[in-house]
Amino acid sequence: MTWTTQTAPSLDDFARLAREAFDALPEPFRSAAGDVVIRVDDFADAETLASVDLEDPFDLTGLYHGFHVGERDAFGPAAEPSRVFLYRRPILDEWCERGDVGLAEIIAHVLIHEIGHHMGLDDDDIDHIEAED
Repeated sequence: MTWTTQTAPSLDDFARLAREAFDALPEPFRSAAGDVVIRVDDFADAETLASVDLEDPFDLTGLYHGFHVGERDAFGPAAEPSRVFLYRRPILDEWCERGDVGLAEIIAHVLIHEIGHHMGLDDDDIDHIEAED
């Protein structure tokens, strides 16, 4: 492979890698997360960054937006669909800085982390589960 002919992975490439990561999830986890909409953007917008007290858009690789499964009304749908946002440019930046894992692995990690929030897990719960692997 020559680097002079390579281009950066596009939003569509990221969406494909995220779909592959989602499809590779164990069945109980995938079924429980099945209604989550996965969206890939280059960066979080200014309003989103402000809502999580960040200024640098490179500091946010992903975000879960919605009500986790434990907060949903059993008698009706959530007010809007739950969404996982993956941010391409910060993920690419992390991939380049780390240099020790593949891009698909980082995308899968961010996706699983955000789906964990959909399941009602907080960052400490997710970190604990990942440490057990």
